[in-house]
Amino acid sequence: MRIHTSPLLCGALALVLAACSSTSKDRTENWSADRLYSEARGELNSANFEKAVPLLERLEGRAAGTTLAQQAQIDKAYAQYKDGKGAEAIATLDRFMQLHPTSEAVDYALYLKGLINFSDNPGLFSWLSPQDLSERDQRAAKESFEAFKELTDRYPQSRYAPDAAQRMLYIVNALAAYEVHVARYYYSRGAYVAAINRAQMAIGDYKEAPALAEALEILEKSYDKLGMTDLRDDTRRVRQASFPQGGQGGAAAPEAKPAWWKFWK
Repeated sequence: MRIHTSPLLCGALALVLAACSSTSKDRTENWSADRLYSEARGELNSANFEKAVPLLERLEGRAAGTTLAQQAQIDKAYAQYKDGKGAEAIATLDRFMQLHPTSEAVDYALYLKGLINFSDNPGLFSWLSPQDLSERDQRAAKESFEAFKELTDRYPQSRYAPDAAQRMLYIVNALAAYEVHVARYYYSRGAYVAAINRAQMAIGDYKEAPALAEALEILEKSYDKLGMTDLRDDTRRVRQASFPQGGQGGAAAPEAKPAWWKFWK
């Protein structure tokens, strides 16, 4: 059986196919790298981070092997970070540093990597219960510290190094204060062995943090409650020698700074 198609139907089908072809065509196909960069920056400046990412990915491919491609990768990581996709941003930064280990922007990449984990840590800075700082939060905090440490070790003259050093100090103090917080929680409930373990962890891992005065105090009181008088007296001597004025401390948050577009110039 032969099917006859009218010219009118054929014409309609041709129009539909043409429309599909035109809508699927990449509108940036004929754009120069400079225009792509300009459009992507416009989206970034307008906080349209989700729209900026594909433009930056196209720019990275189109300008491959140039400084502009490196800029696109860094910008993409920032856009992903601001769009709430921290894991993707870190993956982008790791790839950037792997591909361009001698780039002048590596210090900024390390800073941004540290900042992403630092900013993704609300539990690190509020201790309302012993569960506030989850294992994930601690891991992110430590990864943030490692990125900042690599930055300050490798690029001590970087413009980002002073802020990174301040954040490192804050992370250490915050983690120590959290361990002491948990030790205090256990002590208040009569779990003296658990309190001793957490206080010793703070003392062993964070040797110069302000919260160690309280860690030693909890350790001393816990030994006393358990009737371990020799260890209690030894701890008291260490506490009095280390903190003759007494004192407790926590972590003071570093002042927030508007970190954006301080690239490698």
